[in-house]
Amino acid sequence: MDQSLQFLTEAESAAVDAALLSSPEKFLARLTISTAKLLSYMATDLNTPVESLTPELIIQWLEQDSKRKREQGVNASVLRWQD
Repeated sequence: MDQSLQFLTEAESAAVDAALLSSPEKFLARLTISTAKLLSYMATDLNTPVESLTPELIIQWLEQDSKRKREQGVNASVLRWQD
């Protein structure tokens, strides 16, 4: 699976900015959009429907991504933040 994932496009960010929402609501909208994309990515990677993702599966996936980052470098992981 391709290891790149764009959490929020410029168009999506602009749509959130244009929405009649408070700053905390805009933050929540961006977080929710990004989370939906990440959950969809996880489900595809695990070959399971999004609605079948459990907290345990999500944690396992995050552990695997973290392991990839430690063993192969940050660019090998999906979540590319630095610790």
